[in-house]
Amino acid sequence: MRKPLIAGNWKMHKTMSEAEELVKELKDRLAGIEDVEIAVCPTSVNLLPVYNIIADSNIKLGAQNMHWEESGAYTGEISGPMLKEIGATYVIIGHSERREYFQESDEDVNRKAKAAFKYGLRPIICVGETLEEREAGKTMEKVKGQIKAALAGLSKEQIAETVIAYEPIWAIGTGRTATAEDANEVIKAIRELVREDFADAADQIRIQYGGSVKASNIEELMAQPEIDGALVGGASLDVDSFVQIVEGAR
Repeated sequence: MRKPLIAGNWKMHKTMSEAEELVKELKDRLAGIEDVEIAVCPTSVNLLPVYNIIADSNIKLGAQNMHWEESGAYTGEISGPMLKEIGATYVIIGHSERREYFQESDEDVNRKAKAAFKYGLRPIICVGETLEEREAGKTMEKVKGQIKAALAGLSKEQIAETVIAYEPIWAIGTGRTATAEDANEVIKAIRELVREDFADAADQIRIQYGGSVKASNIEELMAQPEIDGALVGGASLDVDSFVQIVEGAR
């Protein structure tokens, strides 16, 4: 049985004092929940302050990005060893905003996934199609291509530990959400793609849904057999809504 993972992607929000206030409340409100894995992914400058608060709690720390090199002349970047040392467990890789705004390629995503495992982190690899691709019937072509590229060269053990977040780009921050059935269909296809080459890992890999996830739709999404949690954007910035989402995933 796969344990659901609810991860909050805070994106470029929250000053340090705001992040500390948010996570202190989450720590209190979510204490004792063991049947859902919980993670928060603040900006890099807030990683350590947040970890210092949640270190002894049931909330895990995730980063929003990383470089594939251990160190070097990469101004503005952050490496796997840096993330590991300050307590990170997860790292989001290949979010559509990174792909669009910073021209991250499928090759970049694969390099980062390999680096994450090298330095003891678990990648949350994001995939998803644009509205144009969806309307053209190319959803599966796009998503399968991203998955194949992202997982290339990983072992079956690493793939079993990977988290994939299916986030249709047209649903991110728009208020629009894929129907639970549509999301489940794509996630099922992703799992079958993994099964083709890594049969043992297919039933272990967790595949989340992301894209305007909120308290009002989490139960419907989680009722689907293939959906293993959610990567939550805007709704993770509000204590009440994020708590309700975690509760709805139980």
